Amino acid sequence: MISEFSAALNQVATERGIDKKDILQAIEMALVAAYKKDFAEKDASLEGVTAQVDELTGEARILKDGKDITPAGFGRIASQTAKQVILQQLRRTEEDSILDEYRKKIGEVLQGTVFRVDQKLVVLDLGRAQGVMPLKEQIPNENYTAGMRLRVLVKDIQDMGRGPEVLVSRADEEFIKALFKAEVPEMTSGTVKIVSIAREPGSRTKIAVESTDSSIDPVGACVGHKGVRVQSVLNELNGEKIDIVPYNPDPVKYIAAALSPARVTAVKTITEEKKAIVSVPEDQQSLAIGKQGQNVRLAHKLTGWKIDIEGVEDFIQAAKKAEVELTEEEEKRVESRQKRGKSIAVLNLDKKIEKALRHAGVTTVEQLKEMTRKDLLKIEGIGSRSAEKVLKAVSVH
Repeated sequence: MISEFSAALNQVATERGIDKKDILQAIEMALVAAYKKDFAEKDASLEGVTAQVDELTGEARILKDGKDITPAGFGRIASQTAKQVILQQLRRTEEDSILDEYRKKIGEVLQGTVFRVDQKLVVLDLGRAQGVMPLKEQIPNENYTAGMRLRVLVKDIQDMGRGPEVLVSRADEEFIKALFKAEVPEMTSGTVKIVSIAREPGSRTKIAVESTDSSIDPVGACVGHKGVRVQSVLNELNGEKIDIVPYNPDPVKYIAAALSPARVTAVKTITEEKKAIVSVPEDQQSLAIGKQGQNVRLAHKLTGWKIDIEGVEDFIQAAKKAEVELTEEEEKRVESRQKRGKSIAVLNLDKKIEKALRHAGVTTVEQLKEMTRKDLLKIEGIGSRSAEKVLKAVSVH
């Protein structure tokens, strides 16, 4: 009949894939330590002291130089020590099993419940394990409270000083990818792919997508009917904006798309420097650059190209300075912009006035300079006061 000790020993050996001899050795080392603590005389030498455990019965003996010196009453301590070692091994087996389960989930998005919030750490209940989200993996300006349900990316299994833990993230770029994959069936099938992504968590993300099927618009697939797919992703990000652009192997087209929502007039590339000089209309410059340079910074990260934004008037000079020849088509496009003059946007008129002017085909300051008050009053939506505002704005510009 197999003893309780032998059964437990076999269970641990099987579940952990460890040789029984190694487990017995761990128990024997623990027994020597227990003997030293509770039975050995102070300052007594332990040289030559060993422990021996019968793997069938669990009976333990303390030996010194091969001689049995097992003290009376040691059997109870030996039993407790062996039990502790075996239980520790079983706990490690369970922990390893759980970690292996979550290791297979790396790259997936899971639902978790906030368990504890520290100054620099959020701990979540993921079900069979706890997930830890350090400050750098949190979205700036998000407030986390105990009991809150969150979707998080399983990023890695890491030893963070407290043993192996499940590292989760909401700030990682892969979080965005995983959210889209959950909403876009074409991504799951591999028809639509995210080629590149650039993210500033909590503020803005740009993704470039392509399709392996020419009949499927990759941007449309990500946006979804009436925007339902992208809206599901946006709802998870609490105000973070997302620009979805089509990937193009032609850097000129790719860079122009990456600077969305700004309109681009022309792009000239300097391949050896992987640099692009980009021309935008004057009224689009601030949009192309973005708040604190964010739009052009994300476009650079998305495309891998250094991007210099130039107004239409400076574009040809910048290209010449860089010793890059413009094509005839590019020169015509830029010259056309120059002839058309400065956009009326620079006058900072009321939106209703600007809209009325544009609707009438008046889009540049130069056009307005040639118009009289009488001409302005002929435009639908422009009254006496509006005309005066326009003329005053033009006169001081």
